Amino acid sequence: MNFIKTLFVTGYRPYELSIFSSDDPKLHYIKLFLEKEIKRYVEEGLEWVIIAGNIGTELWVGELVLSLKDDYEELKLGVLLPFAEMASKWNEANQTLYNTVIEQADYVNYTSNKPYTNPSQLKNNQEFIIQNTDACLLFYDPEYPGKASFIFEAAILYQEHYPYDIQTISFDELQWFVNEIEEL
Repeated sequence: MNFIKTLFVTGYRPYELSIFSSDDPKLHYIKLFLEKEIKRYVEEGLEWVIIAGNIGTELWVGELVLSLKDDYEELKLGVLLPFAEMASKWNEANQTLYNTVIEQADYVNYTSNKPYTNPSQLKNNQEFIIQNTDACLLFYDPEYPGKASFIFEAAILYQEHYPYDIQTISFDELQWFVNEIEEL
C-alpha cells in the first residue's frame, strides 16, 4: 500500500440504497463504517479527503470529515465540483446538507465553471480527482452497480498505468460490520 495523503471518497447515492430520509437506520451504520475507515486512513497519515459534492456517500463523508476535525486537526476536506450550480435542482434537505459541507470545507473549486451542459463534465471531474489523489475509498459493490460504477471503472483504468489504491466497501462487508456492532 502506498502512503496516502489524499483520498477520494465516493459511492452510492441515497436513492440507490433506498435511503430517503436522514433518520434512516441504514444511514447510521453506513456513516459509522465510513467514519471507522476514514479514522484508519488518518491514523496512517491521511491529510485530505476529496469529494465531488454528490448527494449520498460524498456529502455524508463531507459531514463526517467536518465532525472529525475536532479530533484530527490535520484532516482537511476538499470539494471539487464537476460544474457550477450543482445543487440548484435538489430538494431543500439535500441543498441544506450541500451548503453546510461547502461552507465549511477547507477547499472548494470546480473542474468546469459552467452549469451542467453534458456528461463529459462529470467524466472530466472524476478523472481529474482520480489523477490528483493517492487512493479511492469507494462504497461500491460490483454485484449492485450504480453511478459509482463509472468511478470504479475510471479508477481501475488509471491504476493500470499509475500507482493508485482502490478500496471498495461491499454490502457484505457493511453487513458484517453491522452484525459486529449489534452483537456488542
